[in-house]
Amino acid sequence: MSNFVNQLKNRRSIYALGNNLPQSKDEITALVKEVVKESPSSFNSQTQRVVFLFGDAHKKLWEITEEALKPLTPPEAFPNTQEKLKGFAAGAGTILFFEDQDIVKNLQEQFALYADNFPVWSEQASGLTQANVWTALAQENIGANLQHYNPVIDEAVAKEWNIPASWKLRAQLVIGSIEAPAGEKEYMNDADRFMAFG
Repeated sequence: MSNFVNQLKNRRSIYALGNNLPQSKDEITALVKEVVKESPSSFNSQTQRVVFLFGDAHKKLWEITEEALKPLTPPEAFPNTQEKLKGFAAGAGTILFFEDQDIVKNLQEQFALYADNFPVWSEQASGLTQANVWTALAQENIGANLQHYNPVIDEAVAKEWNIPASWKLRAQLVIGSIEAPAGEKEYMNDADRFMAFG
């Protein structure tokens, strides 16, 4: 088994997160910056944008999320939602992934033939970047789980951290120390998933 495949196997959704990371904020941000720079984007457009939230800023994000979800969640289900959010807040930080829509629009204007594809390629670049960052963090024994509370929290997040208007929130990667391992992963049958010819 290649080392790369082992790295992919090591990247799992860790929900039992703590705030006991041996790495400093600076070490984590430096690693993530390098990974983002090396992650591909169509036309090398570099549409990916990242915001790091640690400490009080990290906790504030999950307070914002709770406030946004309360009016949208049935009262009987809200305690479960609160518990879930409390689990995220217990981590060491959150990495917010954005895509710069100004670049996407500029490329659509420059290359009209491919205009419909640029939003799709932007999403692909974001997904690749999220997976690369997540895998790199797993190699450092940093637990993580990926959340998608956008677009519910977009406006409040933009206001709280003065996010440029052209940045579109795509995902939230919660990170922290691994307090309990991921559960067993199940795989669908290969015959239902793969085809090979020639």
